[in-house]
Amino acid sequence: MAEAQKRLSHTTLKRRERFHPKRDVRPAVLAKANRLVIWVAAFIGLSFLAIIILQEVLG
Repeated sequence: MAEAQKRLSHTTLKRRERFHPKRDVRPAVLAKANRLVIWVAAFIGLSFLAIIILQEVLG
């Protein structure tokens, strides 16, 4: 069994990761996406508040 694993080439391991994206890549990608979503939501919320404050001051 160990010999069979040694025979696997580097490209075979890369190909296997491509067909099974849930293994190593996904948690980091999800964490990065979550940070991006939170940042965008905060930016939109602050922009909305700034627009409301500006309308109250100018109007």
